[in-house]
Amino acid sequence: MEFNQFDRDITLEELLRGIPSIKLRSALDQSLGASWSLQDRTGKTLLHSASSHEDALNASGVPLEVELEMIGQLHATCPTERRLSTASWLELLLTAAHRYCMVADLHSEVVFTNYAELQREHLALQESERRYHALADQLEKRVAEQVGVIERSQRQLYQAEKLASVGSLAAGMAHEINNPIGFIRSNLCSATDNFNSMQQVLTAFHCDAKLEAERIWISSNLDFILEDFPVLLAESVTGADRIARIVANLKDYANIDLAEIGLIDLNDSIRTVMNLVGDQPCGSIELHVDLQSLPPIECDKGRLNQVLLSLVQNALQALNGKGIIRVSSAVKNNQIEIAVSDNGCGIEPETLGRIFDPFFTMRDVGKGTGLGLTVSQEIITAFGGHITVESELGTGSTFTVCLPLSMSS
Repeated sequence: MEFNQFDRDITLEELLRGIPSIKLRSALDQSLGASWSLQDRTGKTLLHSASSHEDALNASGVPLEVELEMIGQLHATCPTERRLSTASWLELLLTAAHRYCMVADLHSEVVFTNYAELQREHLALQESERRYHALADQLEKRVAEQVGVIERSQRQLYQAEKLASVGSLAAGMAHEINNPIGFIRSNLCSATDNFNSMQQVLTAFHCDAKLEAERIWISSNLDFILEDFPVLLAESVTGADRIARIVANLKDYANIDLAEIGLIDLNDSIRTVMNLVGDQPCGSIELHVDLQSLPPIECDKGRLNQVLLSLVQNALQALNGKGIIRVSSAVKNNQIEIAVSDNGCGIEPETLGRIFDPFFTMRDVGKGTGLGLTVSQEIITAFGGHITVESELGTGSTFTVCLPLSMSS
């Protein structure tokens, strides 16, 4: 399979399409504090400061690189240190935009290409059945061969499940980050209005217009403003701290695709996943954690994070916005047991035996790949463990991950 569309040159204009220009211009205005201009490698101006920017073109430019490729330059009339600092975070933003586009294109390409391949193989199998119905032995052999091809194709789609999980996670993170950003911006607007009122009073006092100053003081309710201003700033700091914590939790989870074996405390993985879930909008769902002391074991933290996140997301799906999720850890029978329980809808007995089958899902069409539990079971099996499930219809379900104290991948 070839992905020739990924060999084309990176252009600054394409990357900027995926970034809101108003927010980017505001961020560059605040970061540079001077006239600036953003140009592509051909010298074409793609974005510039709201004020006059012609003088920025005469200033020396800072090259912008993405994936070791120079895609443009940042010109600004501010000091060199500020230009370099701004160019650094701008390169990070552009690199993230480029990689997001690459991952999105790759995800779509893999899913649709493999789906088309499965469709062709399915039609070929139906044709074989029609043509060779009388040849039972040969038909059985051909069916077995086709099943083998389908199973190999299923393995190729496991990566799609990882991307779908991360995509769902990122959507929740974006929603929760937007909330504090919204009220921080609102507070800054209020602070600007308050500052204008204070400035008017000070100007009146400076001009020895005491009566006018008192009139402005009363009409602007500066007594309340002075009392409310520290609260407004404290709320903004709290919002910024919340954004920092969400980003830190997501960064801790971001090594999901790094196959790195080492000694880890599984309780740390549980905390990481629960922090991520807690940062997402969960409706009226309560999260309870009961962690016992665990000995460190040698395993891949990123893979186990993926398993735990998949189990917790399944529990969230079962609760449909209201209920309790309990996650516990303990050492029992010379193995570590991590249980994820919910008091949701439960699973029907006739369905329970199929939940680990590839592509089997109880979600609505288009809302699940049916690979989450399959991939989770294979990861745990690779480390010498297993996953058990207990469920009662209308009462809830409990998935238990069992891992030996001494594991090998």
